Amino acid sequence: MSLTDRTIFITGSGGVLGSTYVRRMLAEGARVVATDLPGHRAEALQAAHEGNANFRFYTLDVGEEAQVEEIFQRVITDGWEPNVVLNNAAITGEMLMGAGKSFPDFCDTTVADFERTLHTNLTGAFMIARQMDRDIVGRYPATLINVASMYALNGAHHPIYDGMPFKNFSAYGVSKAGIHGLTVWLAGYWAPRKATVNTIAPGAVFNGHSDEFQRRVGELIMAGRMAKPDEIADAMLFLCSAQAGYITGQLLNVDGGFSAW
Repeated sequence: MSLTDRTIFITGSGGVLGSTYVRRMLAEGARVVATDLPGHRAEALQAAHEGNANFRFYTLDVGEEAQVEEIFQRVITDGWEPNVVLNNAAITGEMLMGAGKSFPDFCDTTVADFERTLHTNLTGAFMIARQMDRDIVGRYPATLINVASMYALNGAHHPIYDGMPFKNFSAYGVSKAGIHGLTVWLAGYWAPRKATVNTIAPGAVFNGHSDEFQRRVGELIMAGRMAKPDEIADAMLFLCSAQAGYITGQLLNVDGGFSAW
């Protein structure tokens, strides 16, 4: 699938899925504008694609309104005009708690942690979309893809987390449900300006999980296993392509059948 006519802007590019999207999109000929917080993930991503003329990296915190308000103009001024945007940046419960900290029960979840998660995952996605509206939508046909989760419209199976060092974090699922609400609202609002908006909901993606956790999750999935990052990227590449031009306002579950059971 060729993406040579695509300039793709991605938030949260340094994670396991974000970095896979970058690699695969570059391989298909897209120009990729990758963004993330400063740190080791950003450094590794830049090192991996150093020297690729189709790759650019910008530091961006999607929770900081001032940074979001200037990002597209910076990119456009540098000669790159994104026609596809991926709202991929997100805080997970594991990231929020940090290494070595105990994971709180629901009753011990602080308002600050809940609101911080919503601010990055949902308000950040809103701010990126709002800036698309100001700087991109209507200038040329454009696509927005919002990244949700298998837990956006499905309840978590809490017993699979028993005895694990992490749990399913309530604010994560809430924020990802809101992501699809943003999608369907924008899809109708932008349709007259030739912009499409869709949600992709990845399933459980393997990222060094224990054998026991893989077994528990696999029992909930028709495919019987967790996803490989490239399997999520396969669907993402289609949504980014011209072949998806008649698809808007939709949620695509890429979850091995989890949501169908």
